Amino acid sequence: MDKVLSADGTAIAFEQHGSGPALVLVGGAFMTRHASAELAGLLSEHFAVFTYDRRGRGDSGDGPEYDVQREVEDLDALIERAGGEAMLFGMSSGAVLALEATARGSAVTRLALYEPPFVTDDSRPPLPAGYVAHLEELVERAAYGDAAAYFMTAAVGLPAEAVDGMRQAPFWADMEAVARTLPYDGRIMGDTMSGRPLPTDRWQSVTVPVLVGSGDAGAPHMLNGARALVGLADNFTLQVFPGQEHTIAPAVLAPALAAFLAAEEQA
Repeated sequence: MDKVLSADGTAIAFEQHGSGPALVLVGGAFMTRHASAELAGLLSEHFAVFTYDRRGRGDSGDGPEYDVQREVEDLDALIERAGGEAMLFGMSSGAVLALEATARGSAVTRLALYEPPFVTDDSRPPLPAGYVAHLEELVERAAYGDAAAYFMTAAVGLPAEAVDGMRQAPFWADMEAVARTLPYDGRIMGDTMSGRPLPTDRWQSVTVPVLVGSGDAGAPHMLNGARALVGLADNFTLQVFPGQEHTIAPAVLAPALAAFLAAEEQA
C-alpha cells in the first residue's frame, strides 16, 4: 500500500498491480480497494491497475466537509501518480464518480462503467425525498448500522426483513465501518435516481470512448439506466452481460474490459 496527497491534503491509500497503461478502479458504495482485488489481479496482466480507498474509507483520510469535487481531486492525484493520464473503470455509484471526473476535466483517456444505478423510469420506486439529508443525520449521530440499513432498503430496494437478517451476519461490521461515506455516494448520484430522464447536459463534455456495461439478470432499472446513458451521445457504447447481476463475476468482466481498454493502445 502507498498513499498520495489530494489537493486538500487528504491522504488517499492505493495499491498498484502489474505494469503497463494506467487503469484506476473506482469502487461504489461500501467498497474499499480490497473489494476490487480479484478484478485487479486479472487486469494486471495487461495494465498498471490502481485500486484505492475512496476518502473516508479503509486507510484513506477524509476532509471536514464533503464535496464531490474533493473526490474528483482524489482521482486527479492518483492519475498524476500513475503518469499524468489514465483509463478509469467505475462500478455502481463509482461509475458515476468516474463519469463526473471525466466530465470535469480529469486526464482520462478511456472510460468503462458497470451499472451506474440510475433510476430513469417507473421500473422501481425513486429515492425518497430527503434521502441524503436523512443519511447525513444518521451519520452525524454515529448510527452507522441504521445508515447502512437505510441505504439497503431505500437505495438498493431490499425488503426490511432481509436487511434485518443481514445485520446479524459477520460482514455487517465491514459495512458499518464505511457507512459514514454513504451520503457521499448520494451526493454523487444527485437526482439521477428520481425516476426522471437523465440530464442531457451533465456529461456532454465527455468525449472519450465510454463503455457502459450492464447485466440482464438483475434489477430492470439498471439495464434501463444504462441504455438511457448510452442514448445521450455517440461515444457511449452499451455491452450487456448475459446472466449477470449488479455483482458481476470478475472472470466475466475482465476480458470485456481488457478488450475495450486495450483499444486505447491501438488508437
